Amino acid sequence: MKLHDAQPQYQQLLDRITPFVLYRWLGAAGLLALFILRIVLSQGWYIVCYAHAIYILNLLLAFLQPKFDPSLQEDLLADEIEGGGEDMGESLPSQRDDEFRPFVRRLPEWQFWLSATRATLIALFCTFSEAFDVPVYWPILVVYFFVLFALTMRRQIQHMIKYKYIPFDIGRKVRYGSH
Repeated sequence: MKLHDAQPQYQQLLDRITPFVLYRWLGAAGLLALFILRIVLSQGWYIVCYAHAIYILNLLLAFLQPKFDPSLQEDLLADEIEGGGEDMGESLPSQRDDEFRPFVRRLPEWQFWLSATRATLIALFCTFSEAFDVPVYWPILVVYFFVLFALTMRRQIQHMIKYKYIPFDIGRKVRYGSH
C-alpha cells in the first residue's frame, strides 16, 4: 500500500469517529494511561514525559483561550488611537451592548483531541528508543511542571475573570422551537 492510498483511508477513519466525542476522549485517555504505565514500569524516558506534558499544557491553554483575545484587541485599539487614527468605538460588543457573543476557541475541541492523541502516540513510540532515554533527576521535572501549571492556570483564570468569559457551557440548555 502506498502513502497516497493510505491518506484517504486515514481521513475516512477520522471522519467516521468525529461525532463520538466521549469515545474519542476515552480512547485518548486510555492511550495516555498506557504511556504513563510505560514510563512508570520502565523507570525511564522522563524527559519525553516532561516534553509531552508541556505540549499538552500548551494545547489546553489554546483550548481555553478565545480565538479573538479581548486584551489584544484593546491593545490594538489603543495603538490605533495613539497613531492618530480615529476612535471608531469598540469592535467587539461591550457590556453596554449586551449582545450575545458565542465563545469561539482558539483551538477547537477536535484539533485539541487530534493533537493530543498524536502527541501521545509519538511520545509512546519515543519510549522504544534508547536515544530518548536521557538521564535526568525526575522529581525536579515534576515539581517544575506543577509550578508552571499552577502559574499558567492562575494567569488564565485571571484573564477569564477580567474579560468575563467562560470557555464551557454551564447551565441549562435552551431548546428553541419546542413548546
